[in-house]
Amino acid sequence: MTKKTSIKIPISNKRLKSDITIYSPLAPAKTTVVFDSYWKFAVLRQEAFFNKLKNNGQPCTNDPIISKYKFTNAYRASDRVSQYLIRNVIYNKNLPDSPKEILFRIILFKLFNKIETWELLTSKLGGLTFEDYNFKAYDKILMAAMANRKTIYSAAYIMPSGQSTFGHLKKHSNHLKLIELILKDNTHDRLMHVRTMQGAFEILKNFPGFGDFLAYQFLIDINYSPITNFSESEFVVPGPGAKGGISKCFSDLGGLSNVEIIKFMTDRQEKEFDRLGLDFKNLWGRRLQLIDCQNLFCEVDKYSRVKHPEIKGNSDRTRIKQIFKINSKPINFWFPPKWNINDNITNQNVKTSLITTLD
Repeated sequence: MTKKTSIKIPISNKRLKSDITIYSPLAPAKTTVVFDSYWKFAVLRQEAFFNKLKNNGQPCTNDPIISKYKFTNAYRASDRVSQYLIRNVIYNKNLPDSPKEILFRIILFKLFNKIETWELLTSKLGGLTFEDYNFKAYDKILMAAMANRKTIYSAAYIMPSGQSTFGHLKKHSNHLKLIELILKDNTHDRLMHVRTMQGAFEILKNFPGFGDFLAYQFLIDINYSPITNFSESEFVVPGPGAKGGISKCFSDLGGLSNVEIIKFMTDRQEKEFDRLGLDFKNLWGRRLQLIDCQNLFCEVDKYSRVKHPEIKGNSDRTRIKQIFKINSKPINFWFPPKWNINDNITNQNVKTSLITTLD
């Protein structure tokens, strides 16, 4: 029987510095100054998000670090690539809406995780469907793109090549074979009938190249679709960046796991914002979920390299590589219908024509 972890946090209204102690049955977890910066960053990044909406996409933040460097949004689903996936890949009315076809599109898009690659394939092949899928046709297009020195993969995360499993010299060729394997394994049906998010995670993790981090990230994307309907606060897998952020926010975890820390942050978000006197504007009524708090740890890991260079954590990195660059393409924000927040976007006096941003 799993023993529940009880957490109590003594907070004084007069004490706004990061000297909070989290008590667990094993030992007290201790925070650093980065713990408060975690919440402040969430507010500043979300504030910048809404300011962009009000200013026709022009960046608007007084924070010199956020204005100079590239950071993902406080909510993962608000990022440009996620928005494209949701609207143009998953809920594309011009493409088949069967679970198998939707899963095919999600896996195809996410393996490359690059909008330009999806649009290249679409321009050459028309509507992308598994029914009409042909390995040689897809492989030829991607091979030609690489010959023309086009980048077909996003730098967001590194996909294993898959050569040891599928035997092709080119990474993309192996990934196309991985798509075939996933679809032929009746994965869409298995995902639809699994009862827990962790169970779905285990299904994906069993495929070649899917470690814990990638399996969880792909599952979050699949969960945007009608294939599954898990709560985003049901299950979380900390990635390397999140673990780095946790190590900077906490000098001692006090026996708590990284997963328990992320759950703690998700559960206490409103109380922490109140403690610091912060006005966090959530996503049109949707509070931060486990995946968002996990991602925020990744971003705070980067943010603190400049804000708190004295806090090293478990990482040797001292600078932020990606500089903020304006992307002039507008985003028409739209989220999975099952979240029931799309109507709230226009109900808050935000005109549809102004729902654009720049990442």
